[in-house]
Amino acid sequence: MPYQPFSKGDRIGKVSDWTGSTYQDRRYANKYASQYGVGSQYAYFHEEDENSFQLVDTSKVQKNMYQRGRFNRFNQRNLRRDQQRQRQQLQQAQMQILSKTAKSRERDRLRQVRKLQKQLGARQKFDQKNPIKLKSRESSVIVRPEWQVIEEMDFPRLSKLSLPGIEEAKDVKRCGKLDYYDRACDRITTKNERRLQRVNRIFHKVTTTDDPIIRQLAKTEGNVFATDAILATLMCTTRSSYSWDVVVQRVGNKLFFDKRDDSEFDLLTVSETSNEPPQDEANSINSPRSLALEATFINHNFSQQVLKQGTDEKYEFEEKNPFIQEGEEKEVASVGYRYRKWDLGNGIELIARCEHDAVMISPNGETQFINIKALNEWDSRFSGGIDWRQKLDTQRGAVLANELKNNSCKLAKWTIQAVLAGSDQIKFGYVSRAHVRDTSQHSILGTQQFKPHEFATQINLSMDNAWGILRCIVDICMKQKEGKYLIMKDPNKPMIRLYDIPDNTFETDDEDDDGDS
Repeated sequence: MPYQPFSKGDRIGKVSDWTGSTYQDRRYANKYASQYGVGSQYAYFHEEDENSFQLVDTSKVQKNMYQRGRFNRFNQRNLRRDQQRQRQQLQQAQMQILSKTAKSRERDRLRQVRKLQKQLGARQKFDQKNPIKLKSRESSVIVRPEWQVIEEMDFPRLSKLSLPGIEEAKDVKRCGKLDYYDRACDRITTKNERRLQRVNRIFHKVTTTDDPIIRQLAKTEGNVFATDAILATLMCTTRSSYSWDVVVQRVGNKLFFDKRDDSEFDLLTVSETSNEPPQDEANSINSPRSLALEATFINHNFSQQVLKQGTDEKYEFEEKNPFIQEGEEKEVASVGYRYRKWDLGNGIELIARCEHDAVMISPNGETQFINIKALNEWDSRFSGGIDWRQKLDTQRGAVLANELKNNSCKLAKWTIQAVLAGSDQIKFGYVSRAHVRDTSQHSILGTQQFKPHEFATQINLSMDNAWGILRCIVDICMKQKEGKYLIMKDPNKPMIRLYDIPDNTFETDDEDDDGDS
């Protein structure tokens, strides 16, 4: 059987054309042409002998090193180039059908696609070559060898807890004096921003066992005592990333949750839950501690600046502020304390000191208690890429969503504190640096207010889960013997630990001297 050589690239019509006379039309002359030319294997020759008979060589052709080795990649590159050229020809053929305006739009679209592909490829290469190295964080307190771990509670288990049906708290005592909110601050925008002023007022951050009213109440009612800040920290455990610690003292059948005297418990975190949180750098204005000090400074000043100044009109509770010392009457910040009691079931009665920052007259003439907090912008390049001065007036929802992503734990704490205190409104201020490199000058760009329960739903904060976490921690502590314990968030793992610590841990030298005398 004669063999006519052919290429795999030849059209199938040519392979079966044995006579070569099937496609005589000139338009198809080259359509089915073979790269081996016209074969004569099937030509008819009248010979009596079989001289035209030939054997077919079926042995495999050996490729030399030049063909087999390092030049394959060039063949692949040429193949890709041909495929790309074919795609371009197909696009040009399609564009010939389009109108002029459609052609220009298609060219712009293709140009944008190529630009995005280049940017994405460069970004992927950059991310692979220079991944961000997150440093391991340090714990809020150094764990000593003699401390014994009693319990470890991981976040996945805590996030599944729930304690529904907690009734509204009852007020036990109300103390303090509140200023009225200045509604003119609601009209602040990025176009008429207001400079943040320094307000020299005294803020009392007294822990649970140092509160004279809680000491008095502990004699007659309740068996679990804390402040709203401590309760909010425990309830928002699963949202926290940084390390924190709370001291627990069991005295008889009563529990007291305290903060350490020399701790940074009251400092506000910044970008704690961000994908790229601030890193510890020596003498940097954007280190976690520097940002926390700046945020706390902003909150103190903002909460007092937005109140009505120069008026004697104040809202007074039944009793005076228990922490005011002689001569501090006019220098104390506007604050109202509400000592409230909750029934958590199984004989557990919680008493906590909660705070309001101011009062406000609603449109229908009712007096509303409000909590005032400030969100601060430090550098938009490292905190989501949203410039508040450009976006706040037109896309406030995008700004708030970015803050919810970067400061989920802080916002959840503020919301829980407002819910616990029974506040009618929680008011947020947007405060930004006057210059990105200056941490001493700030501007107020706007305000926004929410009802605490509605805002909790908006940020996916479940109060049932918050009460469940608190009840779990209380139950574990109630099972222990009398003594002192420490709850600490692991700095690098999603879990909290309960330590059994000696009774004299964290006691200051002043307390020791008082005890000796």
